[in-house]
Amino acid sequence: MGAHVIVKQMEVGRMAVYAYLVGCEKTKEALVIDPAGDEDRILREANKKGLKIKYIVNTHSHVDHILGNKRMQDLTNATIVIHEKEAYALTHQSQQTLDMFGAKASPPAGKTVKEGDVITVGEVSLSVIHTPGHSPGAICLYGHGLVFTGDTLFVGGVGRTDLGGGSQGALVSSIRNKLFTLPDSTVVLPGHNYGGAPKSTIGMEKVNNLTYDGFSGHQS
Repeated sequence: MGAHVIVKQMEVGRMAVYAYLVGCEKTKEALVIDPAGDEDRILREANKKGLKIKYIVNTHSHVDHILGNKRMQDLTNATIVIHEKEAYALTHQSQQTLDMFGAKASPPAGKTVKEGDVITVGEVSLSVIHTPGHSPGAICLYGHGLVFTGDTLFVGGVGRTDLGGGSQGALVSSIRNKLFTLPDSTVVLPGHNYGGAPKSTIGMEKVNNLTYDGFSGHQS
């Protein structure tokens, strides 16, 4: 993982979402992945470690993952980053959906990314892996022996594909061809606390996550 990478996993909000604070120990630059509630707590963690949050990165645009964007940006003035295929949906959530989650509309993305782009904070670099299936522009972030998998891959499970823009075939292809080709030792850091442990590895998921068309486990 490298001594200069700081990673803090936090279960936030009401939907067992994992938000991640990822920072560079040397430069103290940081990003937050999916601030889905408890934004003040996330900021406290950053302050405790002396980190300045530069980016808010959304793995996809579903409301349970983006509902903290506005507050987080108000607190930090960070740039919101999302895949180019999710940028429209990010700012076009129905009022009914926002109300259901007690969410405020997200500000627009200040930066969009695509497959192969790299998001950098200090000496920490995370490569964007476009993993459609759960949603058209879902991304995973890979670097320093870690992969942040959002709602594409859980510990012992996979993301649901019955929401708008979802595709079971695309999800299976994303996991098989893009995630399961990463080194077996890569630590899997999922988007929800739905598994039997907070994290896993690619090698473990290749063995234990065998279900439909090659995967098993619970969908959500």
